[in-house]
This record gives sequence, C-alpha cells and structure tokens, in this order.
Amino acid sequence: MFQRSLLSDSDVEPMADGVFSVLERVGVLCQNREILKALEAKGAKVDYASGTCAFPRKVQDAFFEQIRDDKSDVSGDGHRKFDSPSLPSLETQVAQLFYDYERKQRRAGNKEDFINLIKLGDVLHPEIGMGHSLLLTDVPAMMEPLEAALLLAEYARKPHPAFAWNVRQIDYLKEMGEVLGIRDWFEYGAICFAHPLRWDRDTADKFVYRVKSGYPTGLTAMPVAGMTAPVTVAGFVVVASAEFFATWIAARSLNEEVELHGSMWGGTIDMKTGTTSYSTFDAMLYSFATVEFLRRWIGIHVPVGGGEYCNAKLPGLYAALEKAYKAMTIAAFTGNHPPIGQGMLEEGKTISPVQLLLERDLASGIQMYGNQLDVSPHAIALDTIFDIGFGINRNHLQARHTLFNFRKCLWLPEFIDRAGWNGFDDEERILGRTQRRVDELISAYSKPYVDSDKLTKMREIAKRAQRELLR
Repeated sequence: MFQRSLLSDSDVEPMADGVFSVLERVGVLCQNREILKALEAKGAKVDYASGTCAFPRKVQDAFFEQIRDDKSDVSGDGHRKFDSPSLPSLETQVAQLFYDYERKQRRAGNKEDFINLIKLGDVLHPEIGMGHSLLLTDVPAMMEPLEAALLLAEYARKPHPAFAWNVRQIDYLKEMGEVLGIRDWFEYGAICFAHPLRWDRDTADKFVYRVKSGYPTGLTAMPVAGMTAPVTVAGFVVVASAEFFATWIAARSLNEEVELHGSMWGGTIDMKTGTTSYSTFDAMLYSFATVEFLRRWIGIHVPVGGGEYCNAKLPGLYAALEKAYKAMTIAAFTGNHPPIGQGMLEEGKTISPVQLLLERDLASGIQMYGNQLDVSPHAIALDTIFDIGFGINRNHLQARHTLFNFRKCLWLPEFIDRAGWNGFDDEERILGRTQRRVDELISAYSKPYVDSDKLTKMREIAKRAQRELLR
C-alpha cells in the first residue's frame, strides 16, 4: 500500500516561508504590461523597465488568507470513489511528430497525416468528435491553428476547436466558428509559462485574455529538477509553488471572480544524457510532493499530469504499460486516476495511431474498476451455482449463464494478448494486427456533408488572417 502522504505537518510551514521569500526577493519576470499594472494596483513592486515584479509579504499574506477562506478541504488526502478514466481519443493533443508504424517512419506533422487522424477519430469515437491532435508544420506557424480548423470543419462530423497558441489567432477562429454556428470555437490549451518564474509575452497575452473572459485559469507547470528548479525535493516544491501562487495572484488581480486551477507535470534530467523525463520515479515524486504541499498549504487541489507523457520512443506494449503504470501511480498517491494516454510517445512530441488503439485496449480494462457491482438475482446466479454443484460433471464454462454474461463481465482486449508478453515476434504480430485495424477504420470513413458556402466563407477568413497576421 502506498503511503498517501509525503509531508508531515511540520514540513508545510518552512516551505511556505520559502514560497513567500522567493516571491518577495525574486518575484517574476513578466512580458505583459497589463498584468504588471494589475499587480501594482494590488501592492506589488513593479519595475517596468526590466519587466519584473516582486510581491511584498503583506500582499502575499492578504491573498493567502483570501484563498484559504474560499477553500474548505485543506486537510483531506484527496482520495475518493474510483472514477473510471476515459478511453484514449483524438482530441486536443497537438503532437509535433507523427509515427507511421507501417513505414517505421517518424515525420513532422502535416496536413495529410492530420486528415487521416481526423478520419480515424471520426470512425473510432464519433460521439466524442475530433480535435486538433497534430501540429501542421507545412503551413506558417501563425496560420497553423486556422488551417487545422479548416480541416476539422471539412472532415470531422463533430469538429472540436483548434488550439490558439497566440492571442491574435483567437478572433479569426471565433469568426470561423460563427460561420459553423458554434460560439467561441477555439481552444485555450494549457498556460505554460517558462521556468523559473518567467511569463513570456505570447503566453502572458493569452493568460490575460483567458482570465478576463472568466475562463478557469491557472498554471500548467512543467519545471525540471536540477535544471529549471532545485534538484532537492523541498527546493523544487518551493519554486514550483511560488510559480503557482504568483499565477493565481495575477489571475485574481485581473478578475476577482475567476476560478483558479492548474496541473503539475514535474520533470527530471538524466545527468548522463541531458534528456528530460516526466514519467520516471523521481519525476513523479517531485510532482506528488508539490501537489500535496499546495493542497495542505492553501487548499487547492492541483492534479498531476496523466499517463500520456512517457519516455517510450516507439509504439508497443512497453509504451502502453509505461503509461498505465504512471497513471496508476498517480491514482495511488492522489486518489484520482487520470487517462492512460492519447496515443503519444516521446514525452508528448509524437502521436501514433497504433499506440492509441493499444491504449484504448488497456483503458477499457481499467474502466472495469469503476463498474457498479450488480447484485441482482440474475448476477448472483443461485440456480446455476446449484446446478453446477461441486463441478464434478460440469463447470461454469459450460453454463448458459456464462455464455450470456461473459462479454460484459470479462476484459476482452481487441489487440493485447491476455496470456502476456511472448517475445518480440509475437509483439510484432500484435502491432501489425493493430496497424491493419487502423487502416480498416480509416477506410470505413465517409466524408460528412458540409455546406460548401460555409467552407468558402471560412477559407476567406483564413486568407484575410494570412494577409493580416503575416505582414
């Protein structure tokens, strides 16, 4: 049994003092004047020439008391009834690379591969819809979300909004959505400020837009121990928590009613190779300690990022199980089981359709833990139990009750062999079978009807955006 608490009561105060000291003496570097003005109005010390902002202790104390008063669950350990994770799907991943298992090729994201992903998602999970799952590197960066939106509108029956990484893209995407009859058709995505304690211009501009719109806002933190944060767990927690705390102060300085949230994706650096991991044992420890401290100190529950960021470079059972282990470890320490993944490899850089289907197999098994126990007379099956008796002449495999119920009671993966790993050749056959299923699903796709006038209007918006954004 995992211990549910990494910190003792006496650990909270010295780390809290560390957070206050970091923000008072170092503060943040911010490339957005509106944020700086809002913080200055709350009593922060702003240097507009350098773009820095320090937080006097009284400013932090006032905000701390305000947030603590808003929160009721400061001491609970976060554990609750098991909620089944959702099945992996193609929504808003925005992987940079595409892994083609059939050709054994990793390549930069492009329109053709994205269209095939849309077709796959449209057939695989039509009830969910299809999102911006791959970065289009064959178009100009500022136009990328708009081009992705055009493809989603044309090929997906239920198009999700595209991810706007720059605030200047938002109005064009909203205008496209109005053509489709969808309000606010854009995705904010994560708020990922640079570490340590730096709020870069593009992210800060989007942060302001999001907060003033009243959308729940916080920090998607991805500090790396030993590189962008101290290598000691306590030092890491102090810096990471200071970043969360400063982000929340800024949010409430711009909008006193905005809901505060965030997520934690702690990383560690391999001193042999210089590579960064967000799924190794030590990386998870930093994340768990940080979210526990935030919960016990200020009462805000910050989830730890899910299984999709794993080290595996190639699709297969190893990658799927690495993600599943990470997700279940998160559940053990936080009480919340995140999704296993979204078909991604290499710490979220690469997406693989084959990997996606393998992860759906695993997730369907984990979902069984969330099932409500059926204790109806049919499920208790006394007549069958009496009939089988001691199992001398017949067993339950021969019973009609088993025939009628095994499909809803047992885990029946489509690709993964329940007998276990049986060597590389066997796994190669599994991956080949999974690739054939990917091909079948894409072949089963039929293009939905979309009003051509609407697509024409959306393309005109994109052409105007290209003239205005790229000049």
